[in-house]
Amino acid sequence: MRIGLVLSGGGARSFAHLGVLKALAELELPVQVISGTSSGAIAAVLYSIGLSPEEILKRVTETRFMRLLRPGFSRYGLINLNQLEESFKPYLENKTFSDLHPKVIISATDINQGETVYFSEGPIIKPLVASSALPFLCQPIHYQDRLLVDGGLLNNLPVECLTGLADFIIGVHVNPINHEREIKSLRDMLERTCQLAINNNVASRMKLCDFVIEPPQMKHFRLLNLKNAHEMFEAGYTYTMERSGELLALLNPQMFKEN
Repeated sequence: MRIGLVLSGGGARSFAHLGVLKALAELELPVQVISGTSSGAIAAVLYSIGLSPEEILKRVTETRFMRLLRPGFSRYGLINLNQLEESFKPYLENKTFSDLHPKVIISATDINQGETVYFSEGPIIKPLVASSALPFLCQPIHYQDRLLVDGGLLNNLPVECLTGLADFIIGVHVNPINHEREIKSLRDMLERTCQLAINNNVASRMKLCDFVIEPPQMKHFRLLNLKNAHEMFEAGYTYTMERSGELLALLNPQMFKEN
């Protein structure tokens, strides 16, 4: 049976995706295809070139990721993503989507056309950077005659593209909202506004998944704070293992039926 995985965006919270990937590997659940957007796409691509979840965690935390987001002050956004693109080259330069196993589909938003665009062929780096270009904060990416920004703007759980490619879809969403947290600063307001806007396009897509993993602990971590990377990794791993009985109970009958 073909298992598909959907990884949401979520900024630093996407370290939880790595914990989920570790758990699924330990459960010996072979994933054939991964759909991801924004930081979820980054996790998917690095995993699919053969890096273990632990190795990705180590390398990303050691690169001082936030320093790569250099101010650009263009008419479109404050941050130039050129350094982020350069950071991917040691891993992805000259690689195409055909080099990825499992197969990966990256989603971004065409800001001119107002539509989600999926990439699964050709070079990887440009679509990957475009998928993470948060509007207003980051400069958009010009690629294939499109002006591209963060895929989560329109679709932060890109499950539709797995139609026909997977028989069982596991959705991983790392953006639960902490409704008990008070808004006390401009940063709080911007973060909550972003979360509310993006989460609005997720609820209906969760229903398209056969199983959803949404670690509740993630609501306590900020979207752009990397200092809790290891805690977020463990939260994703632990929560997935806690629910592994439910997941396997759903999968086993279908696997038996397929066989």
